[in-house]
Amino acid sequence: MSTDLWEGFNALDPESITGPVWDEPVPLNHRRTLPGFPVHALPPWLGDMVAAVAEETQTPADLAGCLALGVLATAAGGRATVCVRGHWREPVNLYTAVALPPGNRKSAVFALMTSPLLAVEKTLVELSGPRRAEAETTARLAKAAADKAAQKAAAAAEPAQRDQLTSEAVYLAQQADEMTVPAKPQLVADDVTPESLATLLAEQGGRISVMSAEGEIFDIIAGRYSGAPNMGVFLKGHAGDMARVNRQGREAQHVENPAVTMALAIQPEVLDSIGRVKGADGRGLLARFLYAKPVSLVGRRNLTPDLISEDTAAAYTRQLSGLTLALADWTDPAVLTLTPEADAVMLAYQRVTESRLGKGGSLAPVVKWASKRDGAVARIAGLLHLATHPDNGWTLPIEAVTMAAATELGDYFTAHALEVFDDMGSDPAQETAHQVLTHLREQRLSGFTKRELFRGLSRGDFPAMSDLDPALSLLEDHGWVRQQAAPPRTGRGGRPPSPRFDTHPSITPPIVGA
Repeated sequence: MSTDLWEGFNALDPESITGPVWDEPVPLNHRRTLPGFPVHALPPWLGDMVAAVAEETQTPADLAGCLALGVLATAAGGRATVCVRGHWREPVNLYTAVALPPGNRKSAVFALMTSPLLAVEKTLVELSGPRRAEAETTARLAKAAADKAAQKAAAAAEPAQRDQLTSEAVYLAQQADEMTVPAKPQLVADDVTPESLATLLAEQGGRISVMSAEGEIFDIIAGRYSGAPNMGVFLKGHAGDMARVNRQGREAQHVENPAVTMALAIQPEVLDSIGRVKGADGRGLLARFLYAKPVSLVGRRNLTPDLISEDTAAAYTRQLSGLTLALADWTDPAVLTLTPEADAVMLAYQRVTESRLGKGGSLAPVVKWASKRDGAVARIAGLLHLATHPDNGWTLPIEAVTMAAATELGDYFTAHALEVFDDMGSDPAQETAHQVLTHLREQRLSGFTKRELFRGLSRGDFPAMSDLDPALSLLEDHGWVRQQAAPPRTGRGGRPPSPRFDTHPSITPPIVGA
């Protein structure tokens, strides 16, 4: 090739030969491949039910699995504690939150997993009926006797007699005031206010469970009714710190070791709102939850799944009901100890946690949550132990195999917590940008108009065309798409053409063998 021809070739615009030049796109925030719930870590009767519920409802096993831990914590919360080592003790109540979009049959899973608890609750109400009736009658008679004595004292003519009758009336009034009527037993509450939760704790011997297929409880904590965040009882109820309960018309009560369990299924966007609750992070509420963010099966569900067998459902009901009833009347928590081998497993897990908390460690971004990771594993171990030995677990130490299963669940929740806290701190446009980029890849679009893109996406995620703007802007900033210059207007009026975009060549790689 002559020198002149070579120079002329170099002078050509590269785009006139090869098309637009693209730089390497900048990746969006990394999205982890999250592990599925380790069903095999649960005792057989519980794992079988989780797997069967997930299959029949065609939902991720994470939902039924986290609820399984929640129902165990409801049965044993406030009635058992794990002595890890020395004075380190962990109660066995848990806070779990599973994030799934609407349409994932959360209510159906909740009904299947919690129905034995509600049946036990009904049984406890029936069993307590005679005792409550006797207490109500005794209290009513005592109040009547005190009122009658007060009337006699007021009617007495002689000062000496009046003084004597007054002393008797005061004594009877004090006796009547000290009498209490037991509340109806309640194991599970729905979305309750902090004030109602505190009252339930006082009435239910220091334990209560909040289980809901919605995330309204976080709006309540954020101050829907009070106008200001109110999370004190939720913080103390997880840690077991003494809570003071003020009730109208009564003296303040102290709940020495409150045990609140929360098992929630929420929509993914609720996670963002949780992160914005004033004080939720700083005071440690976010760090108390075990999070799960499974992949929805909607759109690829088996329409003729295997149904839950009668044996599986019966075993689940029998074991869970037996454990709940066995622990229902305990006032002093059972202390669960570890075998030396289980202690060695726990200590090894602690070393891993500690090594990853420092600067640059994998758990440093979630240090508040990770600082509670080992305690959560101990709590899970206590629950798995009681589920493995529902008839006499309080008389046996926790074994190494149970602690190992608890650490596997700890690793599962760690992976999901890292993802959830990433989402809480990320630009809201990140998630929508990921959705658009996934759509472009699946459809292998080398170009598109904004209107075409809008028509191809879900109205649930993008109700209006303007909702695409933050995602497209972010994708353009990262080099994944490029808006074409608008064509010149003809002066004829009418609606301007929809903006057109080109996509990065890596979105539509050549098909091998084509």
